[in-house]
Amino acid sequence: MTTKPPTNKPNDKPRRKICVLGSRLVLIIIQPHSCLFIYYLKGKSSLVVQYVEGVFVDSYYPTIETTFTKAINYKGTDYDCDILDTAGQDEYSLINSKHAIGIHGYMLVFSLASRASFEMVATVHDKLLAYHGLEELPVVVIGQKSDLVQQRVVDKEEAQQMSKELNASYVEVSAAANENVSKAFESMLAEIESRNLPPSGEGGSQGKCVIQ
Repeated sequence: MTTKPPTNKPNDKPRRKICVLGSRLVLIIIQPHSCLFIYYLKGKSSLVVQYVEGVFVDSYYPTIETTFTKAINYKGTDYDCDILDTAGQDEYSLINSKHAIGIHGYMLVFSLASRASFEMVATVHDKLLAYHGLEELPVVVIGQKSDLVQQRVVDKEEAQQMSKELNASYVEVSAAANENVSKAFESMLAEIESRNLPPSGEGGSQGKCVIQ
């Protein structure tokens, strides 16, 4: 018996893969005769879970990387998007193949209440360019926790300027209040499709947008 190879049906959705990266910061608690290192993130995983599952979680497991799948509509077409929620980055982290092979675009997340996580965005962006050997990639910079008005330490204008220098879009969101969460991922897909680049392939240069 001969088995025919699978074929794509006319109504098959196009597929895209998005990698979500954020700052992994270290809290050091000094105890008698020992130091306790606690790794934590600044809202990256909360953003992904809010978008995919519609719930807000404020917890993080730093050794776990999870891939979610969700359909995103762009110009009337539904795309099946694999969203890789990574374990987080610090200044010593290396970009590995899971963060590069087959990836169409990157969301770089920082907390508007943490300058350290904001400053890490450019570092992670530089590492991505170096790994791919490209001058630019489809990137959206995400300012998370916009609801924490009193704790905010990064101005919108400053974040927009940095994103412009990275040739990236910029979106401010609140996973806790579910504000602009969908727009963040829609903006990511728009970046991918407007540049029309193959995953991990040659780069190109096109425009960028800012979603308020």
